[in-house]
Amino acid sequence: MPEIPLFQVDAFATQLFGGNPAAVCPLEKWLDDNVLLAIAAENNLSETAFILRRQDGDYDLRWFTPTIEVNLCGHATLAAAHVVFHHLDVDATRVVFHSQSGPLIVQRDGDRATMDFPATPPHYDRPADDLVAELDAVPEATYRIREVHRRPYVLAVFADQATVAGLAPRIGEMRANVICTAPGDGVDFVSRFFAPLSGVDEDPVTGSAHCALAPYWAKRLGKTGLLARQISQRGGEVGCRVQGDRVLLTGKTVHYLKGVITLP
Repeated sequence: MPEIPLFQVDAFATQLFGGNPAAVCPLEKWLDDNVLLAIAAENNLSETAFILRRQDGDYDLRWFTPTIEVNLCGHATLAAAHVVFHHLDVDATRVVFHSQSGPLIVQRDGDRATMDFPATPPHYDRPADDLVAELDAVPEATYRIREVHRRPYVLAVFADQATVAGLAPRIGEMRANVICTAPGDGVDFVSRFFAPLSGVDEDPVTGSAHCALAPYWAKRLGKTGLLARQISQRGGEVGCRVQGDRVLLTGKTVHYLKGVITLP
């Protein structure tokens, strides 16, 4: 029976049981998509990353939620880099992942790693008030983000951190995945991310959401370097730097487990 290594890593975490847990499975060859999705559903985490080493030393990378494949995921990319740096190629300080969102470079810097991701700034001329009624709180402004994973994404901006912390949306009625944000207490901004259309009610810490959040707050605050905190129950901090049409996202990782998946 074939066996696949399985790692679970807490991404954007400074200690165990913080940040966002992701599963990472290094493969020797690509499996059928239905098998990859079944593994992700069995793991029952917001994301499972599958990586396959290429002949040039880079890696191919794909991400699956328990219900769909997605074309960009930040925390699982950070977790995949952790597995490369700490288990597969311990002398490496840089890894290139090839994905549906193009090449993604991750640079190791001590106990942190920085990911080079595409920026996805909101559409400032297209309000999305009709898609956030289920939040049961009125944002100051709403913006559409380009459709991600063929699903509508919305940025909802609130006045203060306390309002975002107190949100209790009607998850089963939501018609969009919604990033909620506000100025932060002690950081530049805070956020929460509700993604029921992608099979994730609330994601603990979402790297890809900061591809939209960082350009928005960089423009609003007039600065390119930002410190963000996602204030889910687990929570985590994300360092952000906007460089043209790219966003650099920095965070720490913590190893949780290593195991083996046995397939029939």
